[in-house]
Amino acid sequence: MNLVTETYNRLVIKITNLNKWFGENKVLSDINLKLSEDENLVILGRSGVGKSVLIKCIVGLEKAEEGRIEVFGNDIQQMGEFALNKLRKNIGFLFQGGALYDSMTVEENLLFPLKRNAPDLNEKDKNELVEDVLDSVGLLDAKLKMPSELSGGMKKRAGLARTLVLKPKIILYDEPTTGLDPFTAQGISELIIKVKKRYNTTSILVTHDMKCARTTADRMIIMDEGKIIARGNYKELQKIDNEIINGFFR
Repeated sequence: MNLVTETYNRLVIKITNLNKWFGENKVLSDINLKLSEDENLVILGRSGVGKSVLIKCIVGLEKAEEGRIEVFGNDIQQMGEFALNKLRKNIGFLFQGGALYDSMTVEENLLFPLKRNAPDLNEKDKNELVEDVLDSVGLLDAKLKMPSELSGGMKKRAGLARTLVLKPKIILYDEPTTGLDPFTAQGISELIIKVKKRYNTTSILVTHDMKCARTTADRMIIMDEGKIIARGNYKELQKIDNEIINGFFR
């Protein structure tokens, strides 16, 4: 199976009529969206509206009861575990806390996925790749530090570096600026733009931080109560007369 279809009309992700329940609680309702190659799509919404559940569905961490999710032209809802794991190698997922291993240095945190997913790469090339990625996120001098020695912003950068070391085609960012002071949050937002340009990544960013959204988005979707209630760029959404949407622009 060719999991990465290069000629899929530049369409990387296509979601059609997606519905997801947790028990009797419907958390995603009739979600339809498309993501094109080299695009940063921001999904904006308050906490608890289904944003994070949606991106977990995209990588198969959650399974939707209805609808279709196509990634590189493959319907992940119908894929077996082996094929799904192979597909996931092309998708980087940046969790809110960075999800670093506390018992490993920053360098070891990056080497670990390489040992599992790039066993044919020799040690010299692995070390050079790790140093290059750490340098690109401004953490080369921190490679021997433990996660407990890092600030919140540095942990985000380290988590992003670990995602980038496998050279994913898609990156899913889950609340990348949550818990950071405004200055550090702006730095992370600018880093996301830098990563897109350097690594040619396609990204979905889930956030409720309008400053992050404005800095990073090529296009935005606003969600509320499991539904998409608006689509457009910053200027287009700013003009919509809707109390929920207007709340993000105040």
